[in-house]
Amino acid sequence: MDITARSHEGTFPQLDGVEHRYVELPGLRMHVAEAGRGDPVLLLHGFPEHWWEWRHVIGGLARHHRVICPDLRGAGWTDAPPDGYSSGPLLADVTHLLDALGLDRVHLIAHDWSAIVGFQLCLGHPDRVRDYLVLGGPHPYVRFNVRLLSVMPKLWFQWVIATPGLGPRLLGRGRQRLARHLLTGYAATPDAFTEADIALFLAPLRDPARARAAGKLYRGLILPEARRFMSGAYRDTRLSTRTRILAGAADPVADQATTALLMAGYEDYTDDLTIEFVGGAGHFLADDRPDVVVAKALELFATP
Repeated sequence: MDITARSHEGTFPQLDGVEHRYVELPGLRMHVAEAGRGDPVLLLHGFPEHWWEWRHVIGGLARHHRVICPDLRGAGWTDAPPDGYSSGPLLADVTHLLDALGLDRVHLIAHDWSAIVGFQLCLGHPDRVRDYLVLGGPHPYVRFNVRLLSVMPKLWFQWVIATPGLGPRLLGRGRQRLARHLLTGYAATPDAFTEADIALFLAPLRDPARARAAGKLYRGLILPEARRFMSGAYRDTRLSTRTRILAGAADPVADQATTALLMAGYEDYTDDLTIEFVGGAGHFLADDRPDVVVAKALELFATP
């Protein structure tokens, strides 16, 4: 696997101290934004974002750590091949990236769907993750409860995006109202996203291959893994990685009581996992409350 550094001035949005490179992985060219020095921190973005999700977090972390923000398969400036949007290939992308960068172990932060991949990395390769900060994502030991049915209508967009033809068309064409709604409708603060931020997140989805990749991601990873979580597929595998989950207290999909119910019952399967609600945050914690994300990450990473 070859790592190629290139000059991208004028190509990527500019952020002080951030450098860009492409990393050649098996069957995939991945874009990576990096900043800082020290123990490495790997940050995995959610949907419909890319590395720019971490724009308000990178500076605070980079004062203490080497910060590595890849665009994951199908997102941002990374390739969007026609396949590979299930758990196996997506996890392999992450381990191949660590290998290519020569990293044995990292601190890990993941948001939204990439939290699934993050947990799979912790469960399948615990030696590669020092500790794990989850933003707006469930652990793999959630249990079905009939009271959770009230959440299902609020997740309507998942099935829309997963529908071949329909999802990509709504995400990528015209005014891209669906993609815009997924950002502005699930943040808690009105200034979480500027119009420039929204434009940066929506632009890649105008590429039909990337819009189709989003649908494949929901069909191949998000919806199947939600079913696997609920059915107990991971309860035979113990989570030994020290893990902190931050949930937005103002997440419009699930209030605190519902989220607590969803997350309950993990103690028998984990060595060190805690859950904390963040005031003034919706689903997009790094956009709503980057100050809290940085503080909680540094606190976790400094814990012996």
